[in-house]
Amino acid sequence: MTAFWHHHHLRRPVARAPRCERFERRDSLAPAARRALKTAAYRDCDQHCVYCGWVMPFGDATLDHVQPIARGGRSQPGNLVVACGPCNRLKADQHPHEFFARWPGAGENFIRYAHAVHRQLKRAARRAVSLAWAEAA
Repeated sequence: MTAFWHHHHLRRPVARAPRCERFERRDSLAPAARRALKTAAYRDCDQHCVYCGWVMPFGDATLDHVQPIARGGRSQPGNLVVACGPCNRLKADQHPHEFFARWPGAGENFIRYAHAVHRQLKRAARRAVSLAWAEAA
């Protein structure tokens, strides 16, 4: 099987979108505001990754949107948690119930460590975890 980059001559040029000014993305925050939210989420999650439970240093923590921005979530404190890089990439842009149905252990850790998320997100996590364990039994 030939890798896709060997066929670079078959690719067509794609028109680029016009460049945006700095910090004009859909849900962008200035670096100072992002750091303040990350610090608060790190404190609220007891320095744990909310999906695998790893106690991580601040430098390894990534800010994760429980309800993804791509699916209508916002960068607000009730929607932000900290996760390690591998867990954040594994979750990607899945809804919490989709992710916890596939990884119920991550849902249990989320219930344990995500203290400052919206109630409905935590309720949905409990429901998804219980359904996932019921299907596994």
